[in-house]
Amino acid sequence: MTFKPLIAPFFAALVCSTSLINISHAALPMQQAVPGGIAVIKLDTDSTDAPTATYQGKRVLTIKYDQAWHAVVGIPLSANTGKHTLDVAIGKNQQQYRFDVTGKEYESQYLTIENKRQVNPNDEDMKRINSEKSEIANALAHWNEHLLIEGLNFILPVEGRLSSPFGLRRYFNNQPRRPHSGLDIAAPIGTPIHAPADGVVIETGDYFFNGKSVFIDHGRGLVTMYGHMNDIDAVVGQRVKQGDKIGTVGKTGRSTGPHLHWGVSLNDSRIDPTLFVPELYNTN
Repeated sequence: MTFKPLIAPFFAALVCSTSLINISHAALPMQQAVPGGIAVIKLDTDSTDAPTATYQGKRVLTIKYDQAWHAVVGIPLSANTGKHTLDVAIGKNQQQYRFDVTGKEYESQYLTIENKRQVNPNDEDMKRINSEKSEIANALAHWNEHLLIEGLNFILPVEGRLSSPFGLRRYFNNQPRRPHSGLDIAAPIGTPIHAPADGVVIETGDYFFNGKSVFIDHGRGLVTMYGHMNDIDAVVGQRVKQGDKIGTVGKTGRSTGPHLHWGVSLNDSRIDPTLFVPELYNTN
């Protein structure tokens, strides 16, 4: 890869025309530079300190792997196709990396919800929903300067059938709703749920739509969530290791049956969880 520096009047700026790298190591997630996917960009620096990277105004996870720094960029489902820019600061030096986001067509899913209030909440429900929004949003946008895992390879949090993939365009009782922001894994009530990677529990709650939920911080803007749980076996502030039990599968909240809704937030963008699970790479 060749980098051509452009010298600006007041600081050294490096604009890097870069192609996205081919990921073949489990320590980095699978790359899919699409809305709801991930771009992995190798950074041109030998700095001992982690570079500061931002995308669309939000901090981005950087990780040193194979003796080189990489930015792991979460691309929101709302992203437009075409050229995108990653800004990187290394000391006083500023760099820009441009990468392409290509389109992806997600399938539609039509679900029938028996509890009509879960589709069209009443006024009291809306008060609760609105009060819960900020708590959930803050958890998913959480930034911890320290990376709590050595590599970005996850295990599946529960044994079960992958029932609803990420990104589905959803219709509840024939009414359009937001795209599916996670991966659903169907399993019997009471099936153990395990932490897919090391981290710290930063929030738990029982929410109108998501039901009983747990949020785990893995560091540098990588947060995972677990919804519709039956039991929560983790507390805020608890450090968990990969494989530790954090609760059991349920059908709390808006759910058509027992399953785990597993979500991944990267730089506050909801992305496809399967991109972090090596055993599922070939299913994308």
